[in-house]
Amino acid sequence: MIEVTDQEFHEKVLKKSLRMTVVVDFWAPWCSPCKILEPLLEKLEKEYKNRFVLVKINVDENKETAKMFGVTSIPSIKMIKDGRIIAEFAGSLPEEIVREWLDRNL
Repeated sequence: MIEVTDQEFHEKVLKKSLRMTVVVDFWAPWCSPCKILEPLLEKLEKEYKNRFVLVKINVDENKETAKMFGVTSIPSIKMIKDGRIIAEFAGSLPEEIVREWLDRNL
């Protein structure tokens, strides 16, 4: 998992999404559901080897990107391909549901 800032988002997420699917985790340190979801996303990134790259962005420190992507609740997960959102979900979902989401959209 890579952590990015507003300043790095274009380069490390949007440009990278032209070559590979990027899953972005919008989170905050005080968010309990975010803390539950993060290890699951990291585990799935390893299991799905090279099918997507996982990036996280702290919404408290990077408000511009969160606003640009319409993040109103966290955790908010956006799948980005070719510079645009192709799938998304919000909240801490069970592993089975997150796997189904990945399988359906990758």
